[in-house]
Amino acid sequence: MTATESAEQALFASTTQAFLEKEASLGTVRDLHAADLSFDPAWWRRATELGWTSFLVGEDLGGGSVSGNGVADLALVAEMAGRTVAPGPLHPVSVVLAGLVDAGNCVEHAARIESLIAGETIASWAVYEPGRPFEPLRPSVTATTTDTGYRITGVKDRVEAAAESDELLVVARCADGVRQLLVPTDAAAVRIEQQSSIDVVKRYARVHFDGVDVAPSAVVGGSDQTPALIERQTQIALILQCAELVGVLDTTMATTIAWAFDRYSFGRPLASYQALKHRFADMKTRFEACRATTARAVADVAVRSADADLSVRIAKSFVGEWASVMLQDCIQLHGGIGLTWEHDLHLFLRRAVLYRAMFGTPEQHNRRIFARLTESAVAK
Repeated sequence: MTATESAEQALFASTTQAFLEKEASLGTVRDLHAADLSFDPAWWRRATELGWTSFLVGEDLGGGSVSGNGVADLALVAEMAGRTVAPGPLHPVSVVLAGLVDAGNCVEHAARIESLIAGETIASWAVYEPGRPFEPLRPSVTATTTDTGYRITGVKDRVEAAAESDELLVVARCADGVRQLLVPTDAAAVRIEQQSSIDVVKRYARVHFDGVDVAPSAVVGGSDQTPALIERQTQIALILQCAELVGVLDTTMATTIAWAFDRYSFGRPLASYQALKHRFADMKTRFEACRATTARAVADVAVRSADADLSVRIAKSFVGEWASVMLQDCIQLHGGIGLTWEHDLHLFLRRAVLYRAMFGTPEQHNRRIFARLTESAVAK
């Protein structure tokens, strides 16, 4: 996933890295937090000019990728974004675009797709519900048929960048099954209530739909398509999480190792002590496993492999479980300074803890993996 396979992809990677280091540094993240902002919309539009939002969209709809493998290119961006815990709606916009472009009626949403690619509008996926785990195919929010379309009633929460979004892709239960509908956030019956987040710039909200009327054109895909669309969107969300955490771990491990060589104790660098060498070796082993499982998941999702469901959940289970543990180790190895607000390590830890919980915990995915493997064993 980290390797670049062509001169064009290498140029894109270096351009993206330079852009992030200049305009989405850790200092910028701290400034946004101090100003109580999630991200700068103008910054996001500049990011889209680099192609970040076009990778999952075909050229016929105005998209395209650098390497010809849009999923891999998008994962590469997420990994680099993790190195500075960059702000911005890369995840929600990408997940919504994944649903729009795979829907049978994607041509009807061509203008929306074009607007999202250009960064002119922002959209997010409204899939979670209060007090419930990640169960996208069991929504309590309803969309009842009316003479003019649908009326949406219910509450969604943990909606990323809801307050900054122009539209929400809402998962709701209709008479013919689970459907997804695009709802403008400025509709009269939509009420957005900000929620606390452990991350310093990632913002989430609870969204109340108090009888929101939408036209039939708001529906994304047919009822028979929706389970597959939601599964695809879930896979995109999970590989973005895992890829970003690989970038997080890459940076924090390098920082910690450099600290261990620079910091002296009893006239020797900390890195020279055998006990710490063992801990670094363990961390390196787990990091390479995180990178390998993520790379496999990205590859399977890119080609829509039958094993994508399994490999994505294995990656989320492993990376989600170990990322926060490894970051805790990095903080401990820094000693007292690692626990301070002034040090940057907690910015990375916050992102890892957040992602561990979003779109299913490792425990939930472990149960799904067990069920999948059991079914395969019985079939044989």
